[in-house]
Amino acid sequence: MAEESSTLSHLSVAMATNEIDKTQTTAGNRMTSSFLFGTDFYMKFTVIVMGVVGTVGNALILYALVASRQHKKQVLIFNQNALDLFSSFSLIVTYSVEIFNFHLTGALGYWLCYMLISENLVWWGTNGSMVNLAIITIDRYLKVVRHGVSKKYVRPWVIYSAAVFSWFVGIVYNTVLVYYSTAVIDGICHGYSEFESHAAKMASIIFYLLFFYFIILGIFIFCYWRILLAIRRQARTMASHNAAGASNARQAQSLKTQNNVIKTMIIVSAFYALAWLPHNIYYLLVSTAILPKLSFLDSGYHATMLIAFTYTCANPFVYATKLKPVKEVLIKMIPCKSASAETTDSTVCTAV
Repeated sequence: MAEESSTLSHLSVAMATNEIDKTQTTAGNRMTSSFLFGTDFYMKFTVIVMGVVGTVGNALILYALVASRQHKKQVLIFNQNALDLFSSFSLIVTYSVEIFNFHLTGALGYWLCYMLISENLVWWGTNGSMVNLAIITIDRYLKVVRHGVSKKYVRPWVIYSAAVFSWFVGIVYNTVLVYYSTAVIDGICHGYSEFESHAAKMASIIFYLLFFYFIILGIFIFCYWRILLAIRRQARTMASHNAAGASNARQAQSLKTQNNVIKTMIIVSAFYALAWLPHNIYYLLVSTAILPKLSFLDSGYHATMLIAFTYTCANPFVYATKLKPVKEVLIKMIPCKSASAETTDSTVCTAV
């Protein structure tokens, strides 16, 4: 009876395995995928949900920017949302592929690893977004603190070139890095980890942390500190003029609008620093092998990605609450209840 029970047990396991394992044959490449439920699966699924939230949120803000005709006035903010939308959508596609745990073989396996599973596309948009955020900060600094320089040199073509530059940096940096540091080993994609030498790996770590975190944070701190000082000086000057009876409503409104934009970008920048800190620490620990058990394939890495992408998801909502034209368009999108015919034909919108 024991032997019969053991045989039935093995048979049921084999049947379950056959139900889980799926085989795909494409262009001469045979790849097997195991759809396994566990901590890693649920963490990846949560990241996918976060990507969906980021995609929907950024798409709504892009629509609102266009509908309110702010996309031409706020080119860099429009570009920021476009980059965040691209990275969020790429996150959905990438983790949807990763969740099947494909055993990679042949040319198809290599390209899946190179473009998707290595998260190359995700980082195209993410690193571009980081650069664009720094460009927005510098642009605000020049407009407030160095207004003469901004008026003379910051032409529309300069703004559009800066927007293109942020895409260029994200795409070129990650494409080159993935090419030299990614490999398929035993059917598993190892992205950003297989360098030719230890020196090359350390150079990559130092450059990434310096450029995409510390230098950008330094730009935030320097520029916004100078901006806040300049705004305080303007406020004191206006207060003295008002006391003397020389009120200027147009200038006051301009200063208020400027303050709203600056507050928005300070919130976004501070959130950036906090959200990306765990991921950068984890990246440093894995890349330097300080804790050998950690890797870019375990649930700890996906947890840091989840935290980091709360920043990408929250950005559009920050813009919605701080940029008045965008907020007005979004409010109009809320379902409305028709008022009674006895009063007027107008509609009354109630937030749900």
